[in-house]
Amino acid sequence: MNVIDITLDNAQQYVIDESFKRPVLVDFWADWCGPCKTLMPLLEKLADEYNGEFLLARINADEQQMLASQFQVRSLPTVMLIKDGQPLDGFTGAQSEVQVRQMLEQHLPKAWERDLQQAQGMLEAGQFGEALPVLQRVYEESGRNPQIACMVAHAQVELNRLEEAEATLANVKLADQDTLYEQVKAKIELKKQAAKTPEIESLEQALEADPDNLETRYKLAVQYNQEGYQKPALELLIEVLRKDLGYADGAARKTLTDIIAALGKGDPLAIEYQRKLFTLLY
Repeated sequence: MNVIDITLDNAQQYVIDESFKRPVLVDFWADWCGPCKTLMPLLEKLADEYNGEFLLARINADEQQMLASQFQVRSLPTVMLIKDGQPLDGFTGAQSEVQVRQMLEQHLPKAWERDLQQAQGMLEAGQFGEALPVLQRVYEESGRNPQIACMVAHAQVELNRLEEAEATLANVKLADQDTLYEQVKAKIELKKQAAKTPEIESLEQALEADPDNLETRYKLAVQYNQEGYQKPALELLIEVLRKDLGYADGAARKTLTDIIAALGKGDPLAIEYQRKLFTLLY
């Protein structure tokens, strides 16, 4: 519901109580008021456009004189923005669409703020893969908010993308390094300490001794992926394919494309390595 007519019977529910859930834009009007008839269609249009981000509550000041008196309405039209039971902003007289929009945008959540709430729900549900691309987009749209940077890094840590998490945290300035920052940083260190299985350590040592050995490189990539470390796995596979595009009868290429598919189309890591593969192929 985007628009409602208010009477004494429903004023408490839809003006006061509703304002604790979302802003309520109260429009006091009357049939004889010319500017009211100009303003009301504009407010109705905006209510539909914002699609529930605020409730437009229309009050006929002639029919609801007690409400008009309670809100101390002295002239028409009078518009008030109510939030958490209190008037937050407003105006009297007819206003242009630009002016009304400017007032609303000061108090309504920005698009990235709504997406952030969605991503936080995903984090709480343990849906880190789904949350990460949303958080990365929100991070940029928010002007690289340091709190959101820490959320991005948190999701990356849970996905074992430790290098990316470290790079994300490196963007957080010293003055913004709060408790959340320290928690995520500590998680990275703990993950790094527990990351290497004996198989991985053995293969890393073998690769260090013989960097050109494609078989060792491929086996290490497979082990990395099995332990959930997709980025180092993808990088090793790309290096194998640069040397031999058809390595192991196409097994390296298939492993790489399988990892990309598992990450999902919207994942930035998947996009990055899909482009690298495309460059090799074409």
